[in-house]
Amino acid sequence: MKRISIFILIAALVTVFTESSAFALSRLGSSGGEVTNIQSRLKEWGYYNGAVDGVYGQATVEAVKRFQQKNGLAVDGVAGAATLAKIGLPTGQSAAGNASSNDVTLLAMVINGEARGEPYEGQVAVGAVVLNRVRHSSFPNTIAGVVYQKGAFTAVDDGQINEPIQQSCFNAARDALNGWDPTGGAIYYFNPETATSKWIWTRPLITVIGNHRFCG
Repeated sequence: MKRISIFILIAALVTVFTESSAFALSRLGSSGGEVTNIQSRLKEWGYYNGAVDGVYGQATVEAVKRFQQKNGLAVDGVAGAATLAKIGLPTGQSAAGNASSNDVTLLAMVINGEARGEPYEGQVAVGAVVLNRVRHSSFPNTIAGVVYQKGAFTAVDDGQINEPIQQSCFNAARDALNGWDPTGGAIYYFNPETATSKWIWTRPLITVIGNHRFCG
């Protein structure tokens, strides 16, 4: 009986240790590859101006706080699961599974912010544009990199990306990730009723879906 009790206790301790390790957070004093990735992405998006050295110092804390404040997160300077998801980095025990889930959520967020009033095909189209940019050499090669590229999406700039996500936008994100591209390869889109950029009108038109013109 004592052996069984000791075994259960050891198993419980191992489980707690494993879970705490698997879900460890990057915070002040942390170091390693995850911190390097955090710094690299925040530097690319203009939140961080320090050295990309893999050391979570005070400059990284302040950069994370600025990112959190901009994106409707708890402002604590700790790169926890919610913050990493917004940055587009995997978290938890199954990195591949969580990265995929993060991609769906982030893509749904930008679709929701940019196209929640559009027909379903138009919502998928916005997601497709994000993915087309990921594959294009002129843009960042991750969904998070594309979404948070400075000035890329109005919904990021005005906070609409943080609005509650409609179910149709989750569905549209999954359809886009599964390969549906109603735009025919577009890497830009705009609403002619609200666009203020003259340059965007110079892009070759591919198709019109709802209120958006999709361009190459």
